[in-house]
Amino acid sequence: MSDTTTIKTSELKVNRWAALAILCTAQFMVIMDTSIIGVALPAIQEALNYTPSELSWIFNAYVIIFGGVLLLGGKLSDLHGPKKVFLWGFAVLTAASLLTGLAWSETSMNIGRAMQGLGAALIAPSALSLLMTIFTDPKELAKAFGFWGASAAAGGSAGVFLGGVLTDYASWRWTFYINIPMGIFVMIAGAMLLVSGNRRKGKIDYLGAVLVTLATMVLVYSLVMVDKNGLLTTHTIGLFATSLALFIAFVFVQKRVQAPLLPLSIFKAPNLSSGNLIMALMAGAWIPLWFYLNLYLQQSLGYTAFFSGLALLPMTIVIMVLMVGVTGKLIAKFGFKKPLIAGLVALTCSLLWFSQVPVNGNFLSDVLGASLLGALGMSLAYIPGTIASISGAKPEESGLASGLVNTTYQVGSAIGLAIAAAIAIGTTNSFSAEAGVTTEALNVGFQAAFKAAACISGLSILIAVFGIKQQRPQ
Repeated sequence: MSDTTTIKTSELKVNRWAALAILCTAQFMVIMDTSIIGVALPAIQEALNYTPSELSWIFNAYVIIFGGVLLLGGKLSDLHGPKKVFLWGFAVLTAASLLTGLAWSETSMNIGRAMQGLGAALIAPSALSLLMTIFTDPKELAKAFGFWGASAAAGGSAGVFLGGVLTDYASWRWTFYINIPMGIFVMIAGAMLLVSGNRRKGKIDYLGAVLVTLATMVLVYSLVMVDKNGLLTTHTIGLFATSLALFIAFVFVQKRVQAPLLPLSIFKAPNLSSGNLIMALMAGAWIPLWFYLNLYLQQSLGYTAFFSGLALLPMTIVIMVLMVGVTGKLIAKFGFKKPLIAGLVALTCSLLWFSQVPVNGNFLSDVLGASLLGALGMSLAYIPGTIASISGAKPEESGLASGLVNTTYQVGSAIGLAIAAAIAIGTTNSFSAEAGVTTEALNVGFQAAFKAAACISGLSILIAVFGIKQQRPQ
């Protein structure tokens, strides 16, 4: 008897595109929650009496739990069915959004943000597993992935824009309250429109889950705290060593338990290892681009938060249009390797362009072209990278593969941003050692951060060229 419970054929007769709209809304919300609070941070700091060093935990609490629990979320999706875990995740996210909106202290805010990360860690892998289940025709799947990727891009930029609008014209609390009606809508519509998905009978490897979650959390925590503790200090090295020891213990356990959380055999799937590494590096280049471009617009060009958000909209529009209308067709014609390489090359060139931005630059000549080139790169690379990471996995391991690629993307973004930040801060401090921190010194730091991200992106090109096996068009 098979240990996998498959979905009924009748379940696939649901309106696939309506179901896709639900899944894209989920992706939009998960990504939006990582960016919407950026503009609101000063208002939150004043209202809840955060110190400057403690303020980063509004972001870190979310990222640490999100990155740490994603793999477990993927496993739960495989065992209990992606629809059930998807709805669980939205129940947690919606309740957490209410808590953060009502936050009365630093502690309540940090707990609420951690709970939001927990909800997102359940939603992300189960939503991707549902997407792969609902769309079985390769051409439809490519188109669905286009909408999926576009919703992620829209969530990132909309978070910046909406954060400014809501903070200026309502209250910072609405940057969290906005999730409540959206979450309720998704739970109701999802219960009606989503298929149950494949379920695999088995048990949860709780020891493995604890080890890998702690290992990932310690790694992410050590990275986000580099700015405060320093890179080559006893504290940071100790955290890295602890994370490594936990990862080694996790691998040891996975080789010996009967039902491992992460069967190491999954890495035998074609392109899975290289695809996940590329996704980590891609995130490690893209997140610093987005982060430091926002800072450049506000601190070098003097834009307000609202107009900085507007300046990012052309990137979002290009990503949405290309992912929906072009990327899927290119994958169908050429396979996913060629578009992936082309996209990574474009992203690297964009970062090299940004590494030359002048302190008194002009949006049209110094920002728009480079930002659109970066948007082109992500449009071409994100979906092929995701497909490479999960398409070779067995159907009963789709949730696990989805959780793995989401984990590598989140951890990659933390690593990339930590590296870029350390280089940017060090460059700025060296430049301003005598004259103090000036706009010129900050701008030199921004340039260095873009160069570091370009190096990360360049490494991903090499892995794509030599590590991804050529796939025939489907």
